[in-house]
Amino acid sequence: MDANSTIERTHAAIPTLAPRPEPEPDGALSEPKLYINRELSWLAFNRRVLEEAADRALPLLERLKFLGITASNLDEFFMIRVAGLQQQLAGGVADVAADGLGPAEALDAIAAEAHAMLATQDALWLDDLRPKLAERGLATLEVRGFGPEQKAAARAHFRQAVFPALTPLAVDPGHPFPHLRSRSLNVAVLLDLEKGKRRRTTQHSRLAVVQVPVVLPRLVRVPCEHGQAFALLEDVIAEHAGELFPGFAVTATAAFRVTRNLDLVVDEEESEDLLSTVQQELRRRDRGAAVRLEIATGSSPRLERLLRDALHLCERDVYPVRAPLNLPDLNALAEFDPRPELRVEPLAPALPPLFRGTGSVVETIARQDVLLHHPYESFEPVIRFIEEAADDPSVLAIKQTLYRTGVDSPFVRALSRAADNGKQVAVLVEIKARFDEANNIAWARRLEENGVHVVYGLIGLKTHCKVALVVRREPSGIRRYVHLGTGNYNLTTARQYTDLSFFTARESIADDVTALFNLLTGYAEQPQWKRLAVAPLNLQERLLQLIGREAERAQAGEPARILAKMNSLVDPVLIRALYRASQAGVEIQLQVRGICCLRPGLRGISEHLRVVSVVDRFLEHSRISAFGAGARTEVYLASADWMPRNLHRRIEVMWPIEDAALRARVLEILRLGLADDVKSQLLQSDGTYLHVPRHEPMLRSQTALLDDARRSSDPVAHAALVRQVIP
Repeated sequence: MDANSTIERTHAAIPTLAPRPEPEPDGALSEPKLYINRELSWLAFNRRVLEEAADRALPLLERLKFLGITASNLDEFFMIRVAGLQQQLAGGVADVAADGLGPAEALDAIAAEAHAMLATQDALWLDDLRPKLAERGLATLEVRGFGPEQKAAARAHFRQAVFPALTPLAVDPGHPFPHLRSRSLNVAVLLDLEKGKRRRTTQHSRLAVVQVPVVLPRLVRVPCEHGQAFALLEDVIAEHAGELFPGFAVTATAAFRVTRNLDLVVDEEESEDLLSTVQQELRRRDRGAAVRLEIATGSSPRLERLLRDALHLCERDVYPVRAPLNLPDLNALAEFDPRPELRVEPLAPALPPLFRGTGSVVETIARQDVLLHHPYESFEPVIRFIEEAADDPSVLAIKQTLYRTGVDSPFVRALSRAADNGKQVAVLVEIKARFDEANNIAWARRLEENGVHVVYGLIGLKTHCKVALVVRREPSGIRRYVHLGTGNYNLTTARQYTDLSFFTARESIADDVTALFNLLTGYAEQPQWKRLAVAPLNLQERLLQLIGREAERAQAGEPARILAKMNSLVDPVLIRALYRASQAGVEIQLQVRGICCLRPGLRGISEHLRVVSVVDRFLEHSRISAFGAGARTEVYLASADWMPRNLHRRIEVMWPIEDAALRARVLEILRLGLADDVKSQLLQSDGTYLHVPRHEPMLRSQTALLDDARRSSDPVAHAALVRQVIP
């Protein structure tokens, strides 16, 4: 389709998507001391991930995986959050967060915590994981400790496999400092002219850079007496750097890595072709300003200063690292050792009995609402829902949103086939999904080529909701089938993240979903929503109503309760509402995996608030909320976290669970997460986290949920489980 027509249409739709004005701030509840800094809260989350790498109860390669996740998380944090603060500082912007910290203060606090975290990370690798891996026959060696045979093997490997792929880059007035890609691995080399040649020039010492080729394995295998031993490719390059610069003596080398600002800047209002604009920005992304320099500890001070000056960084932005740079690369060690005791038990998602046999997914949904809990339960029915619709002659139309769909998407294939089969297919592909822009553009192009009507999103908003609609002609008339999810249509993350899938054929929800797609793809006034709450239109308002209702019940002496699970809690408007509800006496229990800017346990403010965070094998990702106690409990699922961006700058949906059995099941999921005393930590009022006290029998929520899913896949065991959960 013509991208320009999409832009014109979305311009017209903007007035219908204006969010309602925010409530006036409550002065007493807006004091900065009542809020935790967003960035420091995120760093506290990443430290909880790092603690998983330190957990000696986990298999060794699982611990190594968590170490890599911690480092990867930190990369993204610097590329987006730190980069944004540095931009504010450079531009003289004095935005102050709810906690009262301005950009300069926040950057100083971040640097202090990030340096401390890296020190912990280094020690964990050098003093714990590396020695234990060596004991298991997976040794990583330093080149300077090589014996004669290992030196010979490394030299042969360098000359035969590495040297031809290298491009030495001189740095002098005729050769400016090279533009290095963000997170690329490099070796800096300090050179002096050899004796007898210095008279030719007055400049003796020179800087050069050698980029470590990503096409070569990072781990270089070297001979050893027991087990397997590896050197790091950058160390092998540094050891033989002299061969790249004949006539010069190598006086110092250092492995280093640059992190850049990778956030896209897209002026959607001025863009005539959003797709082309995003593509142009992607080409410029790796030219963003440097925000961090990681360099091997013990490097030459002069070498470090030259790099820092070339990258226009200050001392605060330099991070000496003792462990290998780019720690996720070390996960490749797992490829050399298949022993199961080094790994967690492979995941085998359960397939509920409802989806077994020859019946189709829509036949199942026609009879009842269905809830799936991933990754404990298989994602296959979600894929089958679209695949079967693509080939079903009774299906007239398919509509779906795609935010992060993965590298090899079965949804894209099925939607393309549906268009080939003559069905009306409309897909909203969010091409502004951070770090998935290029992937989503490729999918959008492929869908368009196959006749699918593709919309690229609304100007100024990201479409983050996960919605699919199948329209089917049946003997009784037209019937619509809906899938709503808390997670993406992504087969990979469906095996790594905890998310909920909801299927229904309820007319009220189908009406709302139809109206939502009309908003996303054409001219439409804001509808009167029957069941959905939609951001940026009324989601925040609906949450405030539900929180406020519980406060009124508590004040009236009635049972009142709020339970919720989310990734992040940042929105100050909702935090103030939770404070007011706590002051009214509402029991509030929250499971917040990552950022939480609310301070629980403050006298007279949040004494009835409890916040826990669960970090375990699977990334906690589902968004659930429950309001009320006993028979009056209302349960909702959502695609949105309680953050300003989700409530005001994204298209998000929240929907109710109306089936009593499914409501009870969701409440049980909430209960298990809030009762976890193995992988759960309790947020303190000062922003720190402490492990929840353990009780016998101990409860690890993800293990319990995995066991429940396995039992539910057995019809007899499932019946017993239902009787247990629903008396």
